[in-house]
Amino acid sequence: MYYSKRIGQSVLVFLLALTVTFALYRMLPFGPVEMVKNHLMQQMIEQGSSPSPQQMERINMMVQTYTGIDPSKPWYVAYYDYLRNIIVYQDFGRSIFKNRPVFDILFEAMPWSLFISIYGLALGTTVSLLLGAVMAYNEGGTFDTGMTIFSIANTTVPYYIVAILSLIVFSFSLGWLPSGGRMDPNTTAGLNLPFIVGVVKHAILPVFSSFIAGFGGALAFRGNCIREMGEGYIRVARLRGISQGRIAIRYVGRNALLPVYTSIMMGIAGIFGSSIILETIFNYPAMGLVTYNALLNRDYPLIMGSFIFFTSITLLGILIADLTYGVIDPRVKGGSEREAY
Repeated sequence: MYYSKRIGQSVLVFLLALTVTFALYRMLPFGPVEMVKNHLMQQMIEQGSSPSPQQMERINMMVQTYTGIDPSKPWYVAYYDYLRNIIVYQDFGRSIFKNRPVFDILFEAMPWSLFISIYGLALGTTVSLLLGAVMAYNEGGTFDTGMTIFSIANTTVPYYIVAILSLIVFSFSLGWLPSGGRMDPNTTAGLNLPFIVGVVKHAILPVFSSFIAGFGGALAFRGNCIREMGEGYIRVARLRGISQGRIAIRYVGRNALLPVYTSIMMGIAGIFGSSIILETIFNYPAMGLVTYNALLNRDYPLIMGSFIFFTSITLLGILIADLTYGVIDPRVKGGSEREAY
């Protein structure tokens, strides 16, 4: 029942997001549909001809091709067609400037964003949790003090500043790593060593910046571990002769993870928002840079498609957080405990 409820809520939120994009397309004065239509009409006028009724019908068909919405139909009919095209046919319209299907553009860019964002966040989260646990078990020591200062400094410096500094130092000054792109143009794409090495070299700086963005949980996990180690059940476990390793993993670690688990999963969902900035800084052609260029060019079909893709990923991250939270805290399966949103 709990899982069905969470999946159902995610589906409803996704449908709401589609409704918002349709409203932005169709309902707003001088919205994307009208702008695309006016753009096509302006092209005909510049060619020295005033649009005839037949040409207006052709323009409406072209608007539907680009946006997925026929402006000549009533809004409720257009809304049904819009939902059907996206859900059934994965038709997000056609990019105005690239003149390609929006779905193909985003589907091609998505794996690269997943690669640098999730890989960097996974490294940052893993390292921060390990360091937080070691800091807690060495509370007050030199390592704890030094890492606490470093963690505080890390949280005060935005990740995009780290990205810019790393680009200046490792690319422009030292020349160790490329300053842009996602692969070596002189290699052939495939499972060969030169291509893989080129992909890794181009991804190091974006992944490092994502790593810094996901590193901020060390202090929170340290505090949770210290609090759990002071609980009575930990003292009872030690008196029962349970090994320190089992206490650290099964008791302290598992319970200390609960308060930060949802924020970690939300971080996976939210990291794609920061990918727009990171990919623009490193000129890394993936989802973020595609969205940024679409905004610059006012490519509304591509902008709306990116919005739907980012919304889908965010909802998926939240849904995974909800469905897997019961693995580490079985109490939530009844739906009475904490949820991601």
